[in-house]
Amino acid sequence: MLSKKQSELLRWPYTGHTALICDGAVRSGKTSIMSLSFILWAMGNFNNCNFGLSGKTVGSAERNIIQPLLGITYLRKHFNMSYSRSTHQLLVSRGNRTNRFYVFGGRDESSYMLIQGVTLAGIFLDEVALMPRSFVEQAMARCSVAGRKIWFSCNPEGPEHWFYKEWVLKADEKDATHLHFTMDDNPALAPEIIAGYKMLYTGVFYRRYILGEWCVAEGLVYELDKEKHVTDQLPDDGQYYISCDYGTLNPFSAGLWCVANNKAVRIREYYHSGRDTGHQMTDEEYYAELVHLADGLPIEHVVVDPSAASFIETIRRHGQFSVRNANNDVLDGIRLVSMLLRSGRIQIHSSCVDAIREFGLYSWDDRPDKTQADKPLKVNDHAMDDIRYFCMTVMRRKLRSIPELRGVVDNE
Repeated sequence: MLSKKQSELLRWPYTGHTALICDGAVRSGKTSIMSLSFILWAMGNFNNCNFGLSGKTVGSAERNIIQPLLGITYLRKHFNMSYSRSTHQLLVSRGNRTNRFYVFGGRDESSYMLIQGVTLAGIFLDEVALMPRSFVEQAMARCSVAGRKIWFSCNPEGPEHWFYKEWVLKADEKDATHLHFTMDDNPALAPEIIAGYKMLYTGVFYRRYILGEWCVAEGLVYELDKEKHVTDQLPDDGQYYISCDYGTLNPFSAGLWCVANNKAVRIREYYHSGRDTGHQMTDEEYYAELVHLADGLPIEHVVVDPSAASFIETIRRHGQFSVRNANNDVLDGIRLVSMLLRSGRIQIHSSCVDAIREFGLYSWDDRPDKTQADKPLKVNDHAMDDIRYFCMTVMRRKLRSIPELRGVVDNE
């Protein structure tokens, strides 16, 4: 059974408008029904044409669009569908009618080159607010077949975001339909599931992902509840990891983590500021501190910002620890750390005074002259960075193995 908003998505292609904008909360049923409507519209109106399907990455498009489409019983019953991972092409046919759907990723400014030269009859841009404007405008320029339609889907970002200002606020000028979704528009979500999602987010993330608001990121980045998130207890056992944010004059921060039952505790830390102490340490000196921090424990990996090439090489040369390059996606990382704090999956031992101190200072850059992109102030952020590296590189992978959390950690 479809909700009223989802039914509107199926009817939209026949309204005469050229573009469709769907924004709002996570898990609100936008992408799945848009994907179905897109395929039915394309197959009902075109033959031997090319179409585009895009997410932030090819992988996210395959996960959020292709896999659900291939699982829809109605489509499997009425159409022949085959997807090639090597060519990123979905081939859909029925009788004498066949159309090709190319999957793209719109991660960065160079992504527009992926679709240069391709003539499209329509494109579905999922996660459009995460794509650079150059890619989106190039994608629209490729849609030059008569009867073309453009489909947009996204979760909200800041109110200065170009897509919000140029499309959401100007939908009528763009000959576009704007539909705003909440979780209540997804009949597949039981009330207890909706309540669970509401418990995962706080602050700006709650306003954007639960309420579906285009709002400014302001104030403290994280809400650290000392009663909930700071502990005097040390785990008895688990897997051990170290995460590092490397600095010479800027602070060097490293945390030792114990992970058990998909929860992590930062059990101790090392923090040194060359600028504050007047002593700039060498890579070998930092390595000695790393060994001291590990204190003989069996360390699974040391997670380090990949830009710290010399320190990574020093660790590898000694041969004692396995090194992994950290996932350094700032905004996704902040969202994940916030979610893990909210859900109680990470805690900080009371001895980690520098991490606790930075949690109370780490703030969004909300100056009036800021750019459209959310960004935290680059102060009091070194323990915050090493915590983010750990969560994005270790905890994200572990939580993806839990089916009910896979979509949450990937913000689907």
